[in-house]
Amino acid sequence: MIAIDFALARRLALSVVLGQAAVTLICALAAWLIADSHAALSAVLGGGISTIASLAMAMLGFGGRTATDPQRMVRKFFVGETAKMAVMIVLFVAVLKTMKVVPLAMLGTYVATFFVFWIALANALPPLGGGDPRRADMDK
Repeated sequence: MIAIDFALARRLALSVVLGQAAVTLICALAAWLIADSHAALSAVLGGGISTIASLAMAMLGFGGRTATDPQRMVRKFFVGETAKMAVMIVLFVAVLKTMKVVPLAMLGTYVATFFVFWIALANALPPLGGGDPRRADMDK
């Protein structure tokens, strides 16, 4: 059975949100330097959608008291993930209905924020051989 450190999962979720915000700003700066302020705004919107949706997931899925009941923990996670999808859809529809965006800047930044999630997840997983990667040097 795998034990889940809820506090560690919460910190990981919030670090993903901060990482996504940083990537959004970097992409917006790059879009501004390469194109113009309209492309930079589009990049902020694309990355902002992903960042806000991840924040909603982190707050609902990992916020509040630590769940000790596994079923409650899974329910909170699914509520958070559902909220993330809903926020993402609503924000994309709102932006695309009300603004003229630079599609490459917006979607490119949105996709770039996903790399933050996958990199954080890959770094958080234990190695294939098992064990805690932070303790690898202590086991020798």
